[in-house]
Amino acid sequence: MTIFEALREDHDKQRTLVDLLIKTQGDSQGRAELFERLRSSLQRHARAEERFFYVPLMKHDLTQQTSRHSVAEHHELDELLDKLEQTDPSSSGWLITAKELRERLLHHLDEEEHEVFQMAGKVLSETDKSQLAGDYRKLMGEGG
Repeated sequence: MTIFEALREDHDKQRTLVDLLIKTQGDSQGRAELFERLRSSLQRHARAEERFFYVPLMKHDLTQQTSRHSVAEHHELDELLDKLEQTDPSSSGWLITAKELRERLLHHLDEEEHEVFQMAGKVLSETDKSQLAGDYRKLMGEGG
């Protein structure tokens, strides 16, 4: 498995969780559980991805700027998660923010998969791709 496959696997889970989240209603147990699962998944993924994907990419001129942009997007997603946590789950504002989170997350994941992965493929060796996938999955398996 390569780092790209490992990341895409988690991206698919995040897409599913965020789609399910915006279909929940009010201050329900289901909404609270899905939000917690999504938040945990995004935070763990971002930490592991930054460490085992973006830090190595920042060492290369070709991928340095794109990597910094993606890490900045992780921080924007964190801010939206914080805003959701502080908003009454039964308010209309909560769903508006959740939909904004979904839009930003999907943009981020698509950008990574269609732009960053292509550039990263040019600077990472086959050994790097496998090694980084192993390190990433090990950290994710340990709870991020």
